Amino acid sequence: MYAPFPTSPFPAPRTGPGGDAGRGFAVVDVETTGLGRSDRVISAGVYQLDPDGEITDHWYTLVNPERDPGPVWIHGLTSETLAGAPTFPEIAAEFAERLRERVLVAHNALFDWNMISREFSRAGLRAPVEQRLCTMVLARDLRLPLPNGKLSSLAAHFGVHQRRAHHALDDARVLAEVFRPSLELARSGGVPLPLTACVAVTDLGEDASASATAAGPARGSWGSSYRPGRKRPPCPHPNPGRWVDGSPLVQGMRVAITGDTATDRELLEDRATEAGLHIASSVSRLTSLLVTNEPGSWSGKARKAREYGTPVVGEDAFLQLLREVAPHPGA
Repeated sequence: MYAPFPTSPFPAPRTGPGGDAGRGFAVVDVETTGLGRSDRVISAGVYQLDPDGEITDHWYTLVNPERDPGPVWIHGLTSETLAGAPTFPEIAAEFAERLRERVLVAHNALFDWNMISREFSRAGLRAPVEQRLCTMVLARDLRLPLPNGKLSSLAAHFGVHQRRAHHALDDARVLAEVFRPSLELARSGGVPLPLTACVAVTDLGEDASASATAAGPARGSWGSSYRPGRKRPPCPHPNPGRWVDGSPLVQGMRVAITGDTATDRELLEDRATEAGLHIASSVSRLTSLLVTNEPGSWSGKARKAREYGTPVVGEDAFLQLLREVAPHPGA
């Protein structure tokens, strides 16, 4: 077992347009056995960038999850491929050095951070990252004309060629190559970088996993696990209508959530309810916003959102919006 990494003070982030902190950026992508709290990292790619966005180094490793690898048809990593790979505790020290004193950059950064942080926690360590930056949120703040939040759309916008989608090193390379022009646009346009503090994840999902096993065969790790709905008090505010990109959320807006989330679903819904939003169990023409990390999925809510033209944002962007929910006009 490795000794915990010492906590050293990090340079305070610049708060001006395009500000950053530390030695630069660590652009990261991880492939995993699934999207749940008990799922594991099976490969990791990191591109190190200096504070100006120039690539200085890159690194890649397979990781043996010591369990079923999950959706092989997506990431292509079989049990046979991973059998001889190091476990996460065996690569934790090197991975940590790739991240130390850098802003972690990822596409849907909350998911990558939570998966990485949980792996370090399982090894009795803390990932040495103080801040993260989500390129989905940055693209929104830059008002890039993208058809959706996919990495492929961001790559196409900047003319970056994807060679191997869902390969951690190539996805990290693509993201590094689109991040530099994004960084330049932010700095030239006076757009602050959406830096978010990284809180170490200690909820490893192991109890839920054990309970599911005891109760009987669990559903595939790639899907959401079933949980009974919890009755919430009615929202006290009438629906003010749809959310408009670039505007704050307004109390009373009807928000639906679909697919797996890095934040525990109940916690996410609780935060929205506390902010004065209405959590909707389905999508209709009255829905103000759909929150999903998979906008192109074939879930019922995602299909209805496409049919009705309902605005869609990712989880990281939604958490940013929750910070400043506007009071209802009638309040």
